Amino acid sequence: MPFTVKALQKSGPDQPFRVANIERRDPRPDDVLIDIKAAGICHSDIHTIRNEWGEAHFPLTVGHEIAGVVEAVGTDVTDWEVGDRVGVGCLVNSCGSCQECRAGQEQNCLSGNVGTYDAPDVDGTITQGGYAQKVVVNERFVCRIPDALDFDAAAPLLCAGITTYAPLNRWGAGDEKDGAPKKVAVLGLGGLGHMGVQIAAAMGAEVTVLSRTRKKEQLALDLGAQQMLATTDDGFFEDHRGTFDLILNTISADIPVDRYLSLLAPRGVMAVVGMPPAKQELSFGSIIGGGKVLAGSNIGGIAETQEMLDFCAEHGLAAQIETIGIEEADATYDRVVAGEVYFRAVIDTSTFEGAQPV
Repeated sequence: MPFTVKALQKSGPDQPFRVANIERRDPRPDDVLIDIKAAGICHSDIHTIRNEWGEAHFPLTVGHEIAGVVEAVGTDVTDWEVGDRVGVGCLVNSCGSCQECRAGQEQNCLSGNVGTYDAPDVDGTITQGGYAQKVVVNERFVCRIPDALDFDAAAPLLCAGITTYAPLNRWGAGDEKDGAPKKVAVLGLGGLGHMGVQIAAAMGAEVTVLSRTRKKEQLALDLGAQQMLATTDDGFFEDHRGTFDLILNTISADIPVDRYLSLLAPRGVMAVVGMPPAKQELSFGSIIGGGKVLAGSNIGGIAETQEMLDFCAEHGLAAQIETIGIEEADATYDRVVAGEVYFRAVIDTSTFEGAQPV
């Protein structure tokens, strides 16, 4: 039988969070029931629940950076046991049989994947996310959290970690060029960017952070960057033309795309993981000249997500976080939008204890 758990829910884009009872399905034979210990706040959650990416299904619980412990497993589950430390990211299902799924790219499922929240689920309901006490997930979409990673610091890796790891891995950030480390620029030092810096540095790249100012310079250096450059400095684009082999663009704001592409060396790549709300202008000449690549990247497959978690544990990488209680969610959303959270906020789900649903 379905069961209820406490969760943070909004009844509309302009409404405050409230504690509510939401329904979870009774675990099917191939499902895993997870007791959630920590849930990261991603800017995607904010975009979704504020209707900035289209009309959401309300009432809605968001959250796709989930870390916890297996509480129960379905009768057909063989890879997971009660007590396992696990995580769930942006996906909770896909067809499993199309070319993309078979290639381990479930995020590109040709039949349409099932998002962790605000998506039609296999039982016809709308998925509800991880700002909750428990979640039921198909076993194929569960990852193991290594013992070296604390739940709260690991939770953001399930989105921010894989979103930056996948393009850095695909475009060879750790490869050498002419016998030297590749020069990788991370555009933006927020929730995504701070993970991109750590991962690129651990891969062996020479990392530069690009930001409007040098306000976060010491933070960038502490995370593993060799330098930070201010894009608003006079002559910045002229002085650094053709410098970088790979630019990881993590920002969700309007930028002069052509000017940033000029920073790439011939055959360089700009991998875009930030999604601004407005269309961006581009001249094809900016990529034709020098044979450059402008590429998009959307999270990663489940196997690569596990690879990322293991990589972070091996290299001692984790999200830089602040932990909040459920009563701080609304204020934290405003602080995330204002750029005041360095670098990721994570909900301590133990704070649901004693809260009364309304």
